Amino acid sequence: MRFLANENFPFDAVESLRQQGHDVVWIRTDSPGISDPEVLSRAQVETRILITFDKDFGELAFRSKLPAGTGIILFRLKASSSKVIAEKVTTAISLRDDWVGHFSVIEEDKIRMRLLSSTKL
Repeated sequence: MRFLANENFPFDAVESLRQQGHDVVWIRTDSPGISDPEVLSRAQVETRILITFDKDFGELAFRSKLPAGTGIILFRLKASSSKVIAEKVTTAISLRDDWVGHFSVIEEDKIRMRLLSSTKL
C-alpha cells in the first residue's frame, strides 16, 4: 500500500511498514513543517493513505470533502517505546486491506472505520 506518514509518526513505525513492503513517504524527511491542509492535499494528489497520530485530520478531511480515492488512518495507541508502536502499527495495518476510502481510527482494542464519501457534516 501507499502511505504518507505524518510528521508525528515514529521512525520505527515508518521503517517497519517499509520492511513489510509498503511504499511510505514520511513528511518529517520529505517536507518538514508543512501545514495539515498541505499534508492532506499531498496525500490526495499522490493517492496515498495518510497515517497519523494527529486528531485534527478527522475534521479536516470531512470539512474538505476528501475524496474516497485516498484514506486516513488515525492511530490512538499508547506504548512504552517507538518499537512497540511500530509493532502495533504494522499488526493493525495487516489486519485489513480496505483502508482506501475510509477515515479509520485504530485504538488499542478496536478499529473504527467511516466511509469518506458518505460522510455529512
